[in-house]
Amino acid sequence: MEGISLILAIVVVTALAFDFTNGFHDTANAMATTISTGALRPKVAVAMSAVLNLVGAFLSVEVANTISKGLVDESGIRPEVIFAALVGAILWNLLTWLVGLPSSSSHALMGGLIGATVASAGVGAVHGDVLVTKVLIPAIAAPLVAGIAAMLATRLTYTLGRKADGKASAKGYRAGQIASAGLVSLAHGTNDAQKTMGIITLALVAGGTLAPDSDPPLWVILSAGIAIALGTYLGGWRIIRTMGKGLTDLQPQQGFAAQTSAATVILASSHLGFSLSTTHSVSGAVMGAGLGRKGGVVRWSTATRMFVAWGLTLPAAALVGAIAEWVTGFGPWGTAVVAVFLVVSSAAIWKISRREVVDHTNVNDEAGEPAGVVTAAMAAVTPPPAGTPVDGLTATIPAQKTASEPTPSQATV
Repeated sequence: MEGISLILAIVVVTALAFDFTNGFHDTANAMATTISTGALRPKVAVAMSAVLNLVGAFLSVEVANTISKGLVDESGIRPEVIFAALVGAILWNLLTWLVGLPSSSSHALMGGLIGATVASAGVGAVHGDVLVTKVLIPAIAAPLVAGIAAMLATRLTYTLGRKADGKASAKGYRAGQIASAGLVSLAHGTNDAQKTMGIITLALVAGGTLAPDSDPPLWVILSAGIAIALGTYLGGWRIIRTMGKGLTDLQPQQGFAAQTSAATVILASSHLGFSLSTTHSVSGAVMGAGLGRKGGVVRWSTATRMFVAWGLTLPAAALVGAIAEWVTGFGPWGTAVVAVFLVVSSAAIWKISRREVVDHTNVNDEAGEPAGVVTAAMAAVTPPPAGTPVDGLTATIPAQKTASEPTPSQATV
């Protein structure tokens, strides 16, 4: 019994650690556009988001029930399986945060859970119908729906505000952005905090502390809400920069349209019990808002890297979860090895991140998109403009003569 109590305590602490990383990883979902357009100062924005994440955690348990009761077969799942799943999810969150890519914490968690469950109990322990209908289909549909809604909303706002005073309009949309950002934060707490509640509840059922089909206890809801709120307040500045500046340049009208569209999709999915990725929804909405403004552009190289990360999230977290579950199968020392690996890897990622610090003081600097092959080739063969100093020489490249300038043969003596 003591062994079970110890492993349960380890699982609960690790789950709350994942919830913390979920908070700072997904802060960008709620506040990136608000910060990038200047509607709120960075520190104020993340503090507001943290409070609303905590409130949102108490609004529903439908998504938590999808995780704890629907995705995998509760019978035969050991607490070590949950621990291994969390290891895969945490490491993927930290790696994508390090490179500033907004990937799905939700899919990292579910990928880790699926991989660890398959390694422990076989493929049959995963409920494929739930995986398809409540995870995979929403993963594809959410960014498309949110993106189309944001694009249409952006065009509508510009059409309706065509004759409005520019400054007054921008001020009004900034106020609307603050309200919609609060709605996204509330929705994020409602959807994402529940995933940790679900995973802790599943561990408690697996350890025999809760009866099967139980709802999350109050202390689980409270602790998950506090953990995600603390992570949100820390601020995932790297991902905020990518979401706010790296995908597209947003004006207040676009920010308002993007956040309102994303919040609507997230809240609707939470009500239906879909374990939706808030990252997918908000990213899709940001790109839709970028395309909705006349002359607006989306930086597709950044978007492509983000899409690749989305595609890798489930299998990568599943692979790490499966390997971690295999190691924990060797007994207590195997679990200790996995725990040490998690701590050492997390510390190494944090140390690497200190080489280039991104925080509230420079979060609105341009994210910087690498030039494509064609752009670089054109730059290499295009002559520099007149007056450009030549490397190693003091002379400059002369300007081209115009038709009105006399040639040497036309010059008078």
